[in-house]
Amino acid sequence: MTNDKGILIRNIFYMLTYAFQELRRNNYEKIAGEDFDNIYDLFAEILACGISYQLKQGLHRDYVQYNDTLSALKGKLDINSTIRNFINHNNKLGCEFDELSVDNKFNQILKATAYILLKHKDVKPARKVALKKLMPYFMDVSAIEVKNIKWNTMRFDRNCKTYRMLMYICYFVIDNMLLTTEKGEYMMNTFSDEHMCRLYEKFILEYFKRHHPETKARAAQIDWNIDKETSTVSILPILQTDILLELKGRTLIIDAKYYGKTWQEHYGKRTVHSHNLNQVFTYVMNYDCKLTGMVDGMLLYAKTQEEVVPDGKVNYNTGNTIYVKTLDLNQKFEGIKAQLDKLISYCSTD
Repeated sequence: MTNDKGILIRNIFYMLTYAFQELRRNNYEKIAGEDFDNIYDLFAEILACGISYQLKQGLHRDYVQYNDTLSALKGKLDINSTIRNFINHNNKLGCEFDELSVDNKFNQILKATAYILLKHKDVKPARKVALKKLMPYFMDVSAIEVKNIKWNTMRFDRNCKTYRMLMYICYFVIDNMLLTTEKGEYMMNTFSDEHMCRLYEKFILEYFKRHHPETKARAAQIDWNIDKETSTVSILPILQTDILLELKGRTLIIDAKYYGKTWQEHYGKRTVHSHNLNQVFTYVMNYDCKLTGMVDGMLLYAKTQEEVVPDGKVNYNTGNTIYVKTLDLNQKFEGIKAQLDKLISYCSTD
C-alpha cells in the first residue's frame, strides 16, 4: 500500500488512538515514541501494555457455573448427581453453583492472542519477553479454540469496557490467522485490506467527531426514498454510511475505501470502481429525498503506490456533487490531519 512501512505503521497507531480513547491514556503513551516496522510488533506492544494495565485494575471476572460434589449444600441441589452419590454410598451432595472467575471469554481471548503473537516471526524478542512475563497471571484461564469465538455476541458493560480496545486488537490478530492442523502451528496472513478498511473508516469518523464537532459527524443509516406501502422493503439492503457530516446547510456523505488498487480498467480505460460510485450516489439521492441539491457525496480512497490517484468530481443536474479524493497515509500525521481538515470545505455553503 505504501512505500515507507514504518510511517504507515506509526500512523496505524495514531488511527487506533482516535478509534479508541484508551490509547491516549495510561501506559500507552510511550508507544507513540517507538519505532515499528511490522504491524504485529505494534499489536504485541499494545497488548503487553494493555494487559499490564488490566492486571493493575484486576482481570475481569464473570460468574461461571460449576458442578461439584460437596459435604454441604452450595447453590442449587443437583438431584440426579446426589442420587448417584447415595447409590454409590457417597454421602455428599451434588451442587450447581456460580462463582466469580477470571476464566471467561475476555481473558481467554487475551491469552490466546498473546500466544499467537509469541509464535509470530515478526514480533521482536523484547516484546515476546514482555508478553511471556504476563502469562503466569493467566494460569487459571482456559485455552480456547480461536476458530469458535463468536465475536458478534460480545457485549461490553461498565465492568469490562476497558476490554473493548483489547478485543478489537485481538480480533485483528486472530481473524488474520490460519490454524494448520498438519504442522500444528500458527501461521499468519499479512494484515489485510479488509481489516485496514474497517480501521480507516472508524478513524476518519472519530477524527471529525473529535476535531470538528460542528459537523455532527456520525455513521448514519439512510431511509430508502420509496413508497413503503407498495414496495417489497425486505429485499432492500440497509443504507449504512461510513461518515455523514452536516455543516451550514449542506450534507457530505463520505464513503471510505482502503484498497490495494483504486482503479478498474475496462477496454483500456481507467476509471473508479463503478459499484463504489453507484453506492455513494444511492446514499446521496435517497438522503436528498426532496431534491434540494444540498447533499453531496465523496469517495475517499487511501492512497496506493499507483502513479495516478483518484481526484475529481461529478456534478449532477440535480445540483448534487460526488467528489473522488485520496488520503495519503504515507506521510507525517500532521499532513494527514491537514488533508482531513480541508475536507470540511466540501460540506459547507461557504
